[in-house]
Amino acid sequence: MSVDSYLTLPVAALKQAGGYWTAREISQQPQIWRQVTAEHQPRSAALQQFLQPLLAKPLLRIILTGAGTSAYIGQALAAHLQQQLQPGQRVEAIATTDLVSNPTSYLDPALPTLLVSYGRSGNSPESVAAVELAEQLVPGCRHLLITCNSQGKLAQFSQHDPERCYLYALPDATHDQSFAMTSSFSSMYLATLLTFAPDNTHLQQLINGAEQLLQHRLAEIKQQAETPCRRMVFLGSGPLQAIAREAALKYLELTSGQILSHYESPLGFRHGPKSLVDADTQVLVLQSSDAYTSRYDLDLLAELQRDQKALRLDLLSEQQLLGSSSLPDAWLGLLLILWCQALACFKSMQLGISPDNPCPGGQVNRVVQGVTLYPFVKA
Repeated sequence: MSVDSYLTLPVAALKQAGGYWTAREISQQPQIWRQVTAEHQPRSAALQQFLQPLLAKPLLRIILTGAGTSAYIGQALAAHLQQQLQPGQRVEAIATTDLVSNPTSYLDPALPTLLVSYGRSGNSPESVAAVELAEQLVPGCRHLLITCNSQGKLAQFSQHDPERCYLYALPDATHDQSFAMTSSFSSMYLATLLTFAPDNTHLQQLINGAEQLLQHRLAEIKQQAETPCRRMVFLGSGPLQAIAREAALKYLELTSGQILSHYESPLGFRHGPKSLVDADTQVLVLQSSDAYTSRYDLDLLAELQRDQKALRLDLLSEQQLLGSSSLPDAWLGLLLILWCQALACFKSMQLGISPDNPCPGGQVNRVVQGVTLYPFVKA
């Protein structure tokens, strides 16, 4: 069945504006999440067979790694996944960009380690370098490779040692064609939840909420994007700080740096970053679904309202989107980032920028270029 519009915008207009792929890949997410879930079921037994011996190790260390947007998956999920582990085991989010440049600071050869690597294309220079350094420095390191490209270099690494590597290749449609990661981010994120902390009730709430957002809230998002700001701030607590970080990156990327974006936690914002708020600054607070945490979110919002310095202040909450507060923040983050992706896409087109290719000069690329990798020699 053909589709004549995405994000309420006609396909012809999207193609003319250079936003077809971005709008399509944002819009497809509820459908893609259903597909990821369906494809997870037949692989579940083999995946658990790979993971269970590791999860039985008392000092297991799980490192969630990726670069840029892919790194934020781990940052959003680490604390939630930690709650699923036994005492003495730990989950850490460490970007490949840190692992590659400072391997001995982050890799411990004495600990049994599972490296969970994320990559849309799997071809970023740091992706393979990180797994190779882990191989070099951590004897017996195991690898869970979650990628949207079954033909990429990260996927090819899984053939290195099938007993120590598990390739989790997502559906081809998750391999975003647009510049910015949207459905690739959320699909790798969801695959991690399905693997380590599945919850069918939360999954259905998420998908239903995303469908409702795309059907009924886009006019509101578009109106929010029409605010003529020059600075954009996203604030979130706990797992939602990483979602705020990803939202800020999407906004910066899709506006080609014309609008400076910033992220922080509501409590952290007072410690200096709040200085950037002025009459050209728009602020979006991503409210936690946790009753205790959300009090800090609301306190900061009230303070900004009293200051009367910001151009616009908005609160985005589960209560607004679902009419409830039952989704843990690790799940809620996917719903909130969908809103922020659409916000950035609308803003990009309002500025006359192509969301699919916001940096035609090549200073920033869809797959990172210009990285020189140096051989690591143990001291």
